Amino acid sequence: MTDQRLRLQKMAVYTGAQHSRGQLLPFRESLLAMLGISFVTMLVAFDQTVVGTALPTIVAELRGFELYAWVATSYLLTSVITVPIFGRLGDYFGRKPFVIASIVVFTGASVLCGAANSMLFLVLARALQGIGGGMLVGTAFACIPDLFPDSVVRLRWQVLMSSAFGIANAIGPSLGGFLTQYYGWRSAFYVNLPVGLLSLIFVWRYLPHLRHIETRGRIRLDWPGSLLIAIALGSLQLFVESLSQHGFSAGVAALAVLAVVAAIGLWKWEARSEQPILPPDMFANRSLAALFTLSLLGGFSMFSLIFYAPLLLQGGFGLSPKDAGIVVTPLVVFITIGSIVNGRIVTRIRRPNAMLYIGCALVACACAGTALTTRATPHALLMGLMMLCGVGLGFVLPNLTVFAQETAGREHLGIATALLQSLRMIGGMFGTAVTGTLITHLYARGVRNALTADDAMQWWPTMRDPQILVNHEAQQTLLGALGRAGHDGAALLELAREALVGAIHMGIAVAALVALVALWQCRRVPHVSITRRAEPAPAAE
Repeated sequence: MTDQRLRLQKMAVYTGAQHSRGQLLPFRESLLAMLGISFVTMLVAFDQTVVGTALPTIVAELRGFELYAWVATSYLLTSVITVPIFGRLGDYFGRKPFVIASIVVFTGASVLCGAANSMLFLVLARALQGIGGGMLVGTAFACIPDLFPDSVVRLRWQVLMSSAFGIANAIGPSLGGFLTQYYGWRSAFYVNLPVGLLSLIFVWRYLPHLRHIETRGRIRLDWPGSLLIAIALGSLQLFVESLSQHGFSAGVAALAVLAVVAAIGLWKWEARSEQPILPPDMFANRSLAALFTLSLLGGFSMFSLIFYAPLLLQGGFGLSPKDAGIVVTPLVVFITIGSIVNGRIVTRIRRPNAMLYIGCALVACACAGTALTTRATPHALLMGLMMLCGVGLGFVLPNLTVFAQETAGREHLGIATALLQSLRMIGGMFGTAVTGTLITHLYARGVRNALTADDAMQWWPTMRDPQILVNHEAQQTLLGALGRAGHDGAALLELAREALVGAIHMGIAVAALVALVALWQCRRVPHVSITRRAEPAPAAE
C-alpha cells in the first residue's frame, strides 16, 4: 500500500512539473534521465563513425571486398526490421525495458564483431548488432517526447542529446583511425564496451518507466505484420544485392516478386488488424507521408557519404586511417552543431519548413563537391565539404523528428518516431547497396582494362579487390611480383587507384542527385507550427 501511495505521489509531481514547465520530471531527474539517453545515443554515433573509418582496414585484413557493403547493410537490414516492432512495443509496455535490453544486445554484439575472424562472421555479428541497434533507435529516441511533451521545451533539452552525439561524432572518426592504426581494427568495436556500461547504469537508475497507451484487455502483438515486414524488407535487400552481383535471373526475379507480394500482404493485413504494428492512418496523413519520404531520401545520401568517404580518402587518395578520420570528422561534428543552431532558429521563424529546404540544398552541394575532388584537393577544402554536409543534415534530421512528433499524436508517437528512424535506415541500406554496386562494377572494369592493356591479367585475382589499395604490405608484395615479370607495378596500382576514385565519385554523385530530389520533395511538407502546449502525462510505473 505504501509503494502504491509513493507511486501516486510521484505521478502527481511529474504531472505538475509538466504543466508548469512543459516537462514530465523536475530538473534534476530530467537531467539524469537525459544523460542516460545521451549515452545510449553515443553508442549509435560511435558505431557509425569509428567503424566506418576502420572498415577499409578490416576488409584489407579479413579480405572479401564483395561483403564490404554487407558490413553496413546487414546492420541496417536487421535494424530496419526491428525498429518499428519495438517502437510499437514501447508504446504498449513502456520503453525502459527495451532500452535496457538494446544496450545489452548491442554491446554484446560489439564484442563478437571485435572477435570476428572472417568477413562472413563479421557480417553475421553486425546483423545481431543491428537487432540491438533497432531496439535502441525504436525506443530511446521516443523517450524524449515522453519526458518533454512541449515541443519548445523538447528542442531545448535535445541540445544535450545533440551534444553527446556531437562529442561521439567529433572523436569517432579520429578515434577510429587512431585505434585502427596503433591497436588494430578490433579495438574500434571494443570501444563500445565502456560506453555501453555507462549508458546501462544511467538508464537503469534514472530513466522512468512510462507507458503511453492505457490498454484494456490483452495486448496482442501484430506478429503476422512483423513477419511480413521482415519478409518484404529482407527480400528487397537480397534482390538489390543479388541483382548487382549476379545480374537478372529466375532466382533474382523470385526475390522481387516475394518482396512485392509481402508488401501488398502487409498493407492489406494492417488495414484490418485491431492493433497494427504499422497503423495505415499514419500513411494517409499527408504531412507524415512527406516526412517519411524525406527521411528515406536523406538516409540514402547520408550513409552513402559516411561509409564510402573513408574508402575514397584511404584507398583513392592514399591517406592513412588517422588522417582520413580527421578529414571526415567535420561531417559528423557539424551534424551536431547544425542541430544546435537549428534549435535556436526553428522556433523563432514563421515557416520552420524553410530549414528543410536549406538543409537539403547544403547536402546536395556537399555531395556534388565531393564527387569532384581529386588527390590534389587541399585537406581544408575536403573538410569544408564534410562540414557543409554536416550542417545540412543538422538542419534536416532533428526537424523531421520534431515535425513528425507534432503531427502523429500521442497514441502513435512511438511508432511514428520509430518509422522515421527506420525509413532513414532503409534509405541508408539502399544508399550503401547502390553505391557499393557502382563502385564494385566500375572499379573492376577499370582494373580489368588496365591489366588487359599491359598483358597482366594473371594478377586480376589480386587486384580485383580494392583492399590492395589500403593494405601497404600486400602492395609491396604485388609490386615485387609485377617488377620481376617486367611490368610497371606502380603505374598499374595508380590506374587501379584512379578507377576506384572514379567509381566512388560516381556513387557519391548519385547521392547528390538523391539530395536534390529530397530538396524538391520538401514542397510536399505542409506548414508545421512549433508551439508550446501541455498534454496529458503518460502513466508512470
